[in-house]
Amino acid sequence: MTTSSANQVKELRDRTGAGFLECKKALEETENNLDKAIDYLRLKGLASAHKKQGRAANDGRIHAYIHGNGKVGVMVEVNCETDFVAKTDEFQSFVNNVALHIAAANPRYLNKEDVPAADAEKEKVIFRAQAEESGKKGPVVEKIVEGKIGKFYEEVCLLHQKYVKEPEKSIEDLVKETIAKLGENIAIRRFVRFQLGEGVKTTTA
Repeated sequence: MTTSSANQVKELRDRTGAGFLECKKALEETENNLDKAIDYLRLKGLASAHKKQGRAANDGRIHAYIHGNGKVGVMVEVNCETDFVAKTDEFQSFVNNVALHIAAANPRYLNKEDVPAADAEKEKVIFRAQAEESGKKGPVVEKIVEGKIGKFYEEVCLLHQKYVKEPEKSIEDLVKETIAKLGENIAIRRFVRFQLGEGVKTTTA
């Protein structure tokens, strides 16, 4: 097993926020390959986060975000387990980033379970008709429909959307990483997005 230097451990800690011993072990396990060590810590952290997601999260913050031009506003409730964590810079930064993402990506639902069954079925009917019109048949059609409904959820559901700042990960991935980092269950509870003039009827002279 290789020995990692103090500088390597420090760099890994700076980039991941993980503890000294966790970083040291990650470097040893990956033969001091920094990128592999980051992946190692992410995998370990996500596994730990999965266990924490079953715990009650009854504290947290309601955060308001107004986009720079004053035409888009967001309110979001994000829960954690303790007020101590809710007051940390890391938690508050996470909440702000979620609000910023909502302003930019305009999700309609929190997750796919919130999509009304009638709406999901309507989309499936459209996708099925499109596939059949292109000449596809049988199981191939259903596979296409399954793929397209998955894309639909990625477009309209906050947790399944690609994070605007880091498109290689979803908002759900971001939540799990934050759980791993803060050591508490974190849950986006609800949100609302306002856009100036949205839904206002206009009249012409």
